[in-house]
This record gives sequence, C-alpha cells and structure tokens, in this order.
Amino acid sequence: MTVGPRSVALAATDGMLHFELAVATEVFGSAPDAVKGPWYDLSVCGTHAVRVGRFLLEPDRGLDRLTHAGTVIVPALADVDQDPPADVVEAVRAAHEAGARVVSLCTGVFVLAAAGLLDGLRATTHWAHTEQLAARYPRVQVDPDVLYVDNGSVLTSAGKAAAMDLCLHLVRRDHGPAIANVVARRLVVPPHRAGGQAQYVTTPVPVQDDHPLADLFPWVMRRLDQPLTVEDLARQANMSSRHLTRHFHAISGTTPLQWLLTQRIRRAQELLESTGDSIDTIAAAAGMGTATTLRRHFHRAVGVPPDAYRQTFRA
Repeated sequence: MTVGPRSVALAATDGMLHFELAVATEVFGSAPDAVKGPWYDLSVCGTHAVRVGRFLLEPDRGLDRLTHAGTVIVPALADVDQDPPADVVEAVRAAHEAGARVVSLCTGVFVLAAAGLLDGLRATTHWAHTEQLAARYPRVQVDPDVLYVDNGSVLTSAGKAAAMDLCLHLVRRDHGPAIANVVARRLVVPPHRAGGQAQYVTTPVPVQDDHPLADLFPWVMRRLDQPLTVEDLARQANMSSRHLTRHFHAISGTTPLQWLLTQRIRRAQELLESTGDSIDTIAAAAGMGTATTLRRHFHRAVGVPPDAYRQTFRA
C-alpha cells in the first residue's frame, strides 16, 4: 500500500451497508483510461473480518494504517442506535490529527461525530437520521436538506445516491472536472450535483383517497399554469377559506399556499428534466409567472438554481 495524498482507506466496521461501500470501492478502486498519472491506492482497514449484510469482508490492513492515508472514508452503518465502535472512532480521530481528509457516507457520520470532528461544523446524513444525529450530538450543525457538506478536511454526505455525489466531488477536487466526468460517464450517473441541492422536495400527500379534498387536488394539478388563490381553491371545494385551511392542515400537514407552491416546484422540476423549454416558458407552465419568481422559489426549495438543476439532469 502506498501512503500519501492519493491513498484512500476505508474504515471497516461491522454492519457496513453494501451500497455505500460499493460506491467508494467503484469510484476509488480502479482508474479510468483517461487518467495518465497515478490514481488512488485503495485499502480496507480494520481489526477483524466484518459483516457486510450477509457476507464477511476481510480487511487487508489494520486500523493503524488510517493515520498514513490521505483520505479516510467511513461507509454507512446499519445500526445507528448503538454507539459506533470505540476503536474505529479513535482510529478516525487519529487519522484526522495526522492530516487525513476524513469523509463519511450516509450514517458513517455518526463515527465522525463521536470522534468530535464535527463539533461546530455543518454536516448531513440520510434525512431519516438527521434528527437523531442532532439530538445525540448537539454541537454538530446538522443540515437535513443538502446532498453533501464539504468543510475542507471533513466531508459528510446524505444517504444512498448522495454518497456517489460526494465521491465524484472528491475526484473533481483531486483530478479536475474532466476526469470526474469520465468516471461519472463510466458509472452512468450525472457528472455533478451541487452539494447544496435538496435531498428531496417534500410533496405532502393524503394517506387516503376518501377525504374532503379528494376532488380538489387533481383539479388543481390540471391548472398549475393558472394564478390560483386560496379563495379559488375554497370556491372549487365549496367551503370557506378558513374551512379549507383546516382540512389542508389535517390532510397534508401544510397550508394551501405552501402545498400549491410545492406542486409548482415539482412541475418545474419535471419540465427542466424532460424539455428544452426556456426558463420563462417553464415559469409560466408552472404558474410562477416570471423566470425571476421561479428562480427565487426554486433555489429556496431545491437548493440550486433552475439552470444548474437542468444541467445536472440533462447531462
């Protein structure tokens, strides 16, 4: 194993998840043909054979090798209700003190947090575990609405596919965008999704079809290009605006205007992904009126401008 800036060490723990482990191995384990210089030297480090799903993985180096790596990656943990293994936490902390860039994928962030590497820093993880992370480690500034966070020497990603985004981000930092694009093309994934992009845009939906607004929702969806108001919705539902608002809270957990705005954002996303229409045309089709209005609301909800979102999905 070659130590130094290009050496990448995976910190192996019992109960690692297949997907994030495979992502890191696929990105850093083999060089694309376009790379003329040295690629990464990847190793799996641990004290004993660890279970990955139904399989056993035998590490090829001990945890002490983490202190010699340029980058240490902690894949996702299946069980975040238990404290992460103390020997792994200590080894990751020592690696960071020795100058390693430390990266967590999905719930691997719990190891970094336990090591104190995230105190006072922004971090993220899979949206299903952000509240648990914030409650257990109150000194960490948990951001549940991004794909990944780059703090320089400490980086964290959200769940599943966001692990790929962060790994490609590291390749882009180390080798430049052209090589990162080659790797993405080989893996048949978008070459770049900005870290600030939302993990998902919540679309509140009713849990059953026989609610008082069952006929209203599809009526609205057919008219998203129109300037609808709460009064318009109440009139169509044959109830007062106050009564309508109460039903919306009970059924979707949000207000009529917020629900309507979310549907407009989702419509804009669909059009950005599937058409070559101008931003002005999409703004009109989504009921936003102008490109300026669409950009403001879209950036606030999704985390990136419409143009950047389109470049990602049409790439």
